[in-house]
Amino acid sequence: QVQLVESGGGLVQPGGSLRLSCVASGFIFSNARMSWVRQAPGKGLEWVSIVGSGGSTEYAGSVKGLFTVSRDNAKNTLYLQMNSLKPEDTAVYYCAKDGRRGQGTQVTVSS
Repeated sequence: QVQLVESGGGLVQPGGSLRLSCVASGFIFSNARMSWVRQAPGKGLEWVSIVGSGGSTEYAGSVKGLFTVSRDNAKNTLYLQMNSLKPEDTAVYYCAKDGRRGQGTQVTVSS
């Protein structure tokens, strides 16, 4: 079955960077369109970014130019490079495929 395992979260100061990873299994990763979504405390899910099977990318307006999504099909791994982080980026980050998500990784941006 589809399994998605995120990692790489943590506590970072405003202006800092983090790189999230998501290892996928149970499906043909190279054929899949993959997304990152996040959920801030007390809020609903927010779509962050998507990468197509061919590598095309799209971003939410709030992260465009700051976050970069990428994939390594040889490693069945999805990445999210997050730069210039702000307190409002604090959330649990999930990778997702067709509505399925992993357990998430916590990102906290605070001084």
